[in-house]
Amino acid sequence: MGIEVTVEGLTKSFGTKNIWQDLTLTLPAGEVSVMLGPSGTGKTVFLKSLIGLVKPERGSVLVDGVDMVRSRERDVYEARKKFGLMFQDGALFGSMNLFDNIAFPLREHTKKKETEIGRIVRERLEMVGLAGDEDKLPGEISGGMRKRAGLARALVLDPQIILCDEPDSGLDPVRTAFTSQLLIDLNAQIDATMLIVTHNLDIAATVPDNMGMLFRRNLVTFGPREVLLTSEEPVIAQFLSGSRTGPIGMSEEKDAATLAREADGQAAGPLHAVPREVVPQLEPTPGLPERQAVRRRRERVLGMLDQLPPAARRAVEASLPQNMPPLPQRTGVARRGGEAGAAGADPNAATASVDTGRPDLSSGPRERP
Repeated sequence: MGIEVTVEGLTKSFGTKNIWQDLTLTLPAGEVSVMLGPSGTGKTVFLKSLIGLVKPERGSVLVDGVDMVRSRERDVYEARKKFGLMFQDGALFGSMNLFDNIAFPLREHTKKKETEIGRIVRERLEMVGLAGDEDKLPGEISGGMRKRAGLARALVLDPQIILCDEPDSGLDPVRTAFTSQLLIDLNAQIDATMLIVTHNLDIAATVPDNMGMLFRRNLVTFGPREVLLTSEEPVIAQFLSGSRTGPIGMSEEKDAATLAREADGQAAGPLHAVPREVVPQLEPTPGLPERQAVRRRRERVLGMLDQLPPAARRAVEASLPQNMPPLPQRTGVARRGGEAGAAGADPNAATASVDTGRPDLSSGPRERP
């Protein structure tokens, strides 16, 4: 099962430019989450901060008891092995064939024999639909195949957390649909915690359990996908509808005069776009196991229905599977993820989310060991 990732008060700047401030959210263990936002809002920087490749000035990222921001480098290095990172362009070594690219982490970080490495690499290649292509160089395959090879490499160390940076960029709609299904299938097979950064609204609407959005250096919201998809927040409605009218401009944010003209009806188009329809979430390909995240999420979200806006509550109630048996209770097992770092906190307390003052809906009531 994946690991919970707890982000508290994260703030990052480059020189005098503040990228984002006071980010607070929880990636629930084993669930799939998506982070949206206009270009330039620091989504990739956020991914790199989670894995400890970028050091924010303030805040914490707790992964299995390790703070990826403040802990010793040795501890961060060990915790980083729990992550698999799928880079936007695949980040493959051009002089290596796919087999050697995917085997690279195993040869660098383990003492496995070549026979074992070969077995693992072939399994991961088959998992992402590249069986038989192991001898090809990155320059000999399509962009979509390079992305899948990058994903296979991210999987070879059996990560408990997978970060995907725009897995759809440069892909046509058909390949994007296949990628969406692949991500759901992987979650069903390995039950890892997943965070996907994307601009693709079809992926955002059909793949995740949870959704968030960055804008104007803040986290607008993060929680069950139904909350964002039914939101009437102007920036969210504008982004989901692709409208030119709203707070987002060509340079991320519009000036006050432009917003005032739009509010007075001098600009074409509605100021508040209609919230996006909540379409059914993708299910694993027939023959694969059911996603354990669905059952865990159901129990978590049912405990927070009274915190949701009416439209989101109706959408949640309509989308949650009915009459599922509860998860077996774990006894005598240490709590995992960032929970160790929250000792002493009220497990049912909601944290105020940045910018909107709304409750942080990412976790809901926590189970007790």
